[in-house]
Amino acid sequence: MSLNAVRPWREIQRRKSRQIMVGSVPVGGDAPISVQTMTNTETTDVRGTLDQVIRAADAGADIVRVSAPDEDSTRALREICAESPVPIVADIHFHYKRAIEAAEAGAACLRINPGNIGDARRVAEVVRAAKDHGCSIRIGVNAGSLERHLLEKYAEPCPDAMVESGLDHIKLLQDHDFHEFKISVKASDVFLAAAAYQQLADATDAPIHLGITEAGGLMSGTIKSAIGMGNLLWSGIGDTIRVSLSADPVEEVKVGFEILKSLGLRHRGVNIISCPSCARQGFDVIKTVEALEQRLEHVKTPMSLSIIGCVVNGPGEALMTDVGFTGGGAGNGMVYLAGKQSHRMSNDRMIDHIVEEVEKKAAEIEARDKAAAEAPEATEAAE
Repeated sequence: MSLNAVRPWREIQRRKSRQIMVGSVPVGGDAPISVQTMTNTETTDVRGTLDQVIRAADAGADIVRVSAPDEDSTRALREICAESPVPIVADIHFHYKRAIEAAEAGAACLRINPGNIGDARRVAEVVRAAKDHGCSIRIGVNAGSLERHLLEKYAEPCPDAMVESGLDHIKLLQDHDFHEFKISVKASDVFLAAAAYQQLADATDAPIHLGITEAGGLMSGTIKSAIGMGNLLWSGIGDTIRVSLSADPVEEVKVGFEILKSLGLRHRGVNIISCPSCARQGFDVIKTVEALEQRLEHVKTPMSLSIIGCVVNGPGEALMTDVGFTGGGAGNGMVYLAGKQSHRMSNDRMIDHIVEEVEKKAAEIEARDKAAAEAPEATEAAE
């Protein structure tokens, strides 16, 4: 059960938005906040791109975006969409025919700026293709590519300019009776992005795609994304997210989930609570946590694990986790199960033992959840 249900000070009131579908994934409304990433392979390398899509999906990605800059890419997109385990968003810039080809190839969503793909006739053709093939559309406004007339009007990229751009694009789609769209107003500047998203959230009920664009490398980009996106998510803004890192797309997915997990908005895999370590530690906390993060990547069941080096905070943290280990003396520590002391374990066997206990607990949780899901069906059958 979510801790939010029993601790009201943890509650996040999500902004109410319309719900659309990106393939099989609902976005907006009361749907879980979905996590996206984008491939960085050559799209024409079908096997390489699919491998990256599959790895991202295994890490938890709900949706993956693939660039479609030319006709060869949209041809490759047909096989990629057919074999992908998650919906594919086609990233389109400037050329409206690529959007039409991507829709025909099976893309679940088209990422476009209606204002930069040509005149009203071309926008109408893209909308028609999206309708014919069941595509949704993401309107992608970016501070680095605002329309010239808006830059002349506002002198520089600013929240007003970004939101005006987004609303203009929304009108282009609505004028063609198209409403299956979500929207983003991204900037690399955290302050600019946050202010633009806050203003956008008040101006439309469309689902919002959240992101800090060009955030940077793994370390700096994670921090910028956590600050900017975390602030917005905490205030209830955001229906789907993408963390933009100069790193492996799998890392983007991991960071995205960690941001959502830290706010209690999504729950997937093992949430490890660990201390930074100090002279009191009874074992090497840092190396232990590094090893456990790798050994437990395969566990998808939401659960918690505390790894604390000594008895100062260890017992208290263990009270709140499914499995815990607290360092002691004489080369061993205490294992906690469901918040209670269970047994002692030597430090040299501790990692293997914790992995076994986590896997056992995950199996118990899965069996319990399965039984709970089947119970209503059994009751209905009996009636």
